[in-house]
Amino acid sequence: MTRLILSLLALLLFSLPAWAAAPRTFLYMPADALERHDAVLRRPEVEGVQLVYSWKSLEPARGQYDFGAIDAALARLEPLGKKLVIQVQDRFFTPKARHLPDYLLTDPAYGGGLVAQVDRPGQGKPVAQGWVAAQWNPALRARYQALLAALAARFDGRVLAITLPETAADIDPRQPNAGFSCDAYVDATLDNLAAARRAFTRSRVVQYVNFWPCEWGDDHHYMSRLFAFAAANGVGLGGPDIVPGRKAQMANAYPFFNRYKGRLPLVAMAVQEPTLTYTDPKTGKPFTKDAVVEYAERYLGVDIIFWTPAAPWLRP
Repeated sequence: MTRLILSLLALLLFSLPAWAAAPRTFLYMPADALERHDAVLRRPEVEGVQLVYSWKSLEPARGQYDFGAIDAALARLEPLGKKLVIQVQDRFFTPKARHLPDYLLTDPAYGGGLVAQVDRPGQGKPVAQGWVAAQWNPALRARYQALLAALAARFDGRVLAITLPETAADIDPRQPNAGFSCDAYVDATLDNLAAARRAFTRSRVVQYVNFWPCEWGDDHHYMSRLFAFAAANGVGLGGPDIVPGRKAQMANAYPFFNRYKGRLPLVAMAVQEPTLTYTDPKTGKPFTKDAVVEYAERYLGVDIIFWTPAAPWLRP
């Protein structure tokens, strides 16, 4: 009887869905910060790192790709047994950050390349404008997808995953934004996601999702459309912020993560620097690591948390 009970317990353990396990610990940082955080990276609980690469850094000229920084990251990580997740950034959050290849900014075919947006980091007030690539422009989007295909040809199966940037975009209506509409923005996001999924067949593909332009509470069915697409196409989802119970997120992506627990191949979410500014309404103090991890595991079904090295529990 004892042997039978142990066998049943073992069967139950191995049949638990992936989201029942505690989230795995990864770091999150800009591509050029890896060496600076070497000591944190070597901690045994850290399984890998997500590095953010600007579009311009990977394609300095039209069709000319420079993946040396990714090669160097893999050369540093692989001997340590650490995994790499790459994020290809097409949006930026300061006025001077316009990190698209120059040809996209100067050739009229690409509609100016970038459109101004307002950034609202953490619990702070709106700050100076940043930029988002005009992915609704078909010519620009084709170039982004060419970059994704080139990355897959080189790194599919070598990196754990590729993440596409967050869906939130606060387009400044005072600025020119030829061809923009909320429907066109969503369609372009899904088209890029489908292209990434076709290109990467061994590495995971993850779309960051938090908010959509023009939508609140899935009133345009953008959010439900994305989650249904992800589940049907073997795409992972994630986001830039884990903030337990925050009202804005609860009116948008969070309930969908809860609804889709166990139905997505990977859920990977971040605790970035602005995330640390949020306070727990129960204590009036910043959320603790335990509170974040418990919420990520139990409500959101997170498999991987990308932690900023600035997180208090990671400091020396």
